[in-house]
Amino acid sequence: MFVSHIKEIEGIKIKDNSMKGVIKKVLISPEEGWKDYVMRLFSLEEGGYTPKHSHPWEHINIVLEGKGTLFLDGKKFNIEKGSVAFIPENKEHQYRADRGESLEFICIVPLKGEKGYQLK
Repeated sequence: MFVSHIKEIEGIKIKDNSMKGVIKKVLISPEEGWKDYVMRLFSLEEGGYTPKHSHPWEHINIVLEGKGTLFLDGKKFNIEKGSVAFIPENKEHQYRADRGESLEFICIVPLKGEKGYQLK
C-alpha cells in the first residue's frame, strides 16, 4: 500500500539537448508496489518540450494542467487540461508547452518503458 501527494515526491529536472524545461516525478513504480507499470508526472515550463522520439512500447497520458501541443505520428493535436492520449509503440511523439502556458501530464508506461528509456 502506498499513499502520498504529488507535492511530496521529488522531481528531477532533466537536462538534455533534445528537450527543454522538463521536470519528471516518478509517482508510482515497483518500489511502491505496482509491479508491471510506472506512473510518472512530467511538468513542462512555458516554452518547454520533450524530445521527438519513439520506442517499442505503448503508453497513455492525461493532461492535468495547462495547454500545449502533442505531435504524434506526423499529426499535430492541441491539448489542454483533461486531454488524454494513447501513444502506440514505435510512433514518433513529442509534447510541447507552446500555447502560452506550462503543461503538466501523467504518463503511464510498462516497466520496460521506465527502465529502457531513461530521460536524463
